[in-house]
Amino acid sequence: MAALALAGCGGGPAPVTYDLTAVRQGLRRSGAGATIIVVEPTTIFALDSERIVVRAANGEITYLPRAQWSDRLPRLVQARLIQSFENAGRATVGRPIDRLAGTSQLLIDIRSFEVREGSRDAFVEVAAKLVASGSGRVSNARLFSASSAVGAIDGQGASQALDRALASVIAQIVAWAG
Repeated sequence: MAALALAGCGGGPAPVTYDLTAVRQGLRRSGAGATIIVVEPTTIFALDSERIVVRAANGEITYLPRAQWSDRLPRLVQARLIQSFENAGRATVGRPIDRLAGTSQLLIDIRSFEVREGSRDAFVEVAAKLVASGSGRVSNARLFSASSAVGAIDGQGASQALDRALASVIAQIVAWAG
């Protein structure tokens, strides 16, 4: 995972930009064959941004100051999912704009992608559906989640813990969707 410092605008210090990483090792595929089109994930408004979410013990949602993702979270998750499928040896994966003749669409809903202040962990939860491209019928659906301890609730600590939790979720999805 990399951090970038961008030049600040408006006199204040620029936010440090963090990236998520694709899973490279230890990936297991359940099978071969179908072309999977990974649709940009859906999520709630609070997560559909570059900001890193912190949830207080009382449920209040805040964002880490001076820290951000390298892109909107749904686009970043989509990119890392595709890269992880490719790293697992699947060449037949892409986005809808790639114009591949997909046999299945992978629909992801990001339900949680946050640092939890009370438990001091990062928690990622996504719902996934494999949908047959021809019929639109859901062939499989599953909920995936993972958590990772957070050392410090700052940009570096939060982004690293969220990256580890997402890596676990992605590895599970690659094995499940094949």
